[in-house]
Amino acid sequence: MAKEEVKTVVPESVLKKQKRNEEWALVKKQEQAVAKKKRSETRKLSWSRAKQYDKEYHDQQKELISLKREAKLKGGFYVNPEAKLLFIVRIRGINGMDPKSRKILQLLRLRQVFNGVFLKVNKATVNMLHRVEPYVTYGYPNLKSVRELIYKRGYGKVDRQRIPLTDNSIIEQVLGKHDIICIEDLIHEILTVGPHFREANNFLWPFKLKAPLGGLKKKRNHYVEGGDAGNREDKINELIRRMN
Repeated sequence: MAKEEVKTVVPESVLKKQKRNEEWALVKKQEQAVAKKKRSETRKLSWSRAKQYDKEYHDQQKELISLKREAKLKGGFYVNPEAKLLFIVRIRGINGMDPKSRKILQLLRLRQVFNGVFLKVNKATVNMLHRVEPYVTYGYPNLKSVRELIYKRGYGKVDRQRIPLTDNSIIEQVLGKHDIICIEDLIHEILTVGPHFREANNFLWPFKLKAPLGGLKKKRNHYVEGGDAGNREDKINELIRRMN
């Protein structure tokens, strides 16, 4: 006599779990497809913006050369427009520092020696810099300096964490609402001191630079006296190269 087949009864809870897992897997697959499409679109947009910015920088450089030549032909000289962006580097520790100067350096986010930050040029920042001039050096960074600093030493502030800028999605996550979605957008916003400069600059963690190659001359003396402190105007770019 043939044995009767024993049917395995799958519990309802197991069936529900299987169905739920299948639904989750489907949702996850759809989310991944949407994210992949979005990444592809963001890459294309970032690429087109980078090309647009390069053209803008190139045109500005051409115009500057043209204006200088024109001024020279007329027997004069061309005066560069007033700078809008500063880069400040702390060069001295806290020895002998008064409480007010210490507070200003904290406000500027320059808590350690060889920390660097960008600043917008205005009356308030200039006044603060005059107060802490013996402890910092600063000047007007060019495109190359801004780009190298952000690419080589750029970290973003995400949920109070210091995150390396290895992916454009990190920038988009925090600054996307300001239409800053990639590293070239960030560079452009900082360089041109755009409408969302404050948000972009606050997103950037203070730059941790290395001790300058070849060392400093005299930290306690002003730059115009052959030292290192104070305003070195466009000569800050040479110092950034040595510290980056």
